[in-house]
Amino acid sequence: MQLRYSYRLYPDTVQQAALARAFGCARVVFNDSVRAREDAREAGQPFPTAGELSRKLITEAKRTAQRSWLGEVSAVVLQQSLRDADAAYRNFFASLKGSRKGPRLGAPRFKSRKDSRQSIRFTANARWHITGSTGQGRLNLPKIGAVKVKWSRPLPATPSSVTVVKDAAGRFFASFVIDTDPAADEARMPQTDRTVGIDLGLTHFAVLSDGTKIDSPRFLRRAEKKLKKAQRELSRKQKGSKNRSRARLKVARAHAEVADARREFHHQLSTRLICENQGIAVEDLSVAGLGRTRLAKSVHDAGWSSFIGMLEYKAQRYGRTLVKIGRFEPTSQTCHACGVKDGPKPLNVREWTCNACGTVHDRDHNAAINIETAAGLAVTACGAPVRPGAIPAQREETGSHGFPTGNRSA
Repeated sequence: MQLRYSYRLYPDTVQQAALARAFGCARVVFNDSVRAREDAREAGQPFPTAGELSRKLITEAKRTAQRSWLGEVSAVVLQQSLRDADAAYRNFFASLKGSRKGPRLGAPRFKSRKDSRQSIRFTANARWHITGSTGQGRLNLPKIGAVKVKWSRPLPATPSSVTVVKDAAGRFFASFVIDTDPAADEARMPQTDRTVGIDLGLTHFAVLSDGTKIDSPRFLRRAEKKLKKAQRELSRKQKGSKNRSRARLKVARAHAEVADARREFHHQLSTRLICENQGIAVEDLSVAGLGRTRLAKSVHDAGWSSFIGMLEYKAQRYGRTLVKIGRFEPTSQTCHACGVKDGPKPLNVREWTCNACGTVHDRDHNAAINIETAAGLAVTACGAPVRPGAIPAQREETGSHGFPTGNRSA
């Protein structure tokens, strides 16, 4: 199983210029690859192969006056950019055929230097390395130099590749891909036979079937005043001016603070739930549909999809059971004590009394119990152990969160 460990980079002025060249060269090669395929499609010819594109867009292009500057960056960066374009087309065609899970993808588009995210990738054959001991030295990148790294936690294993990312706020990150052993991950997780149902909401971020209520931090709502002020200052700046660029960075950094705080909250809560429970049940919410209602801002501020995604990959990593029940299950309408369906209720009704047995219910707590019951976790958690399957590399926690066993990474 693969995971991503991200660390903050602090390149100096010269290294930032070298990274900007690398981002630009990778972007040009990607765009040339897309253009070559589109030209072939319009001419009714078969798409050029990866080898043909590599020879034409990198090897031969370096010998021309118009593309001679491609030789200023590592060739691995350019090759990886070609692979990204090839993967984008494969995913697009798989989406058209219906063989790819998830939402339908459009055709690859040209990248721009104004995109909010710029990235380059170095594989093992690029001869990048960490100077000194792992977790303390600098990240030495070819034709860029030894970049200072803020090691928030040690790397658990030797990484297979590193991706250098520049986000909209002008921050640089190094994202390492680590191969982990699922058996070892399961062994360090404390054994338990507990199960829990989770009802996600807006008044409380989550209500558990054991009665625990977790308040919603409302990161966006709390930062709204600061964001409005920064956005107002940006709108007053003249387009193309340096003051506007500085104001844009200020807005991006304010939004990055909100996103980072929300991600940290999701990581801490998901790790705690995975650590304490063998089986977890959640509702398969239609976040896209709720995002088109009057509650859209609060729904997106909660970030339910991101949280459930973290629960999903951590459950696979640590051998836990995660069950999603259907979104049309009447969890808020059914009495968990007698099982009688009492009918739909408006959102302002937070407590109700069952007409059949007279039990007084907290709406969210009752829904969490029904979610756990509908998932059948009492049987699932005690059955055969669940082994994590192969999933794409996921981003790890931004900080160090310990388990009771003393391990630092989650």
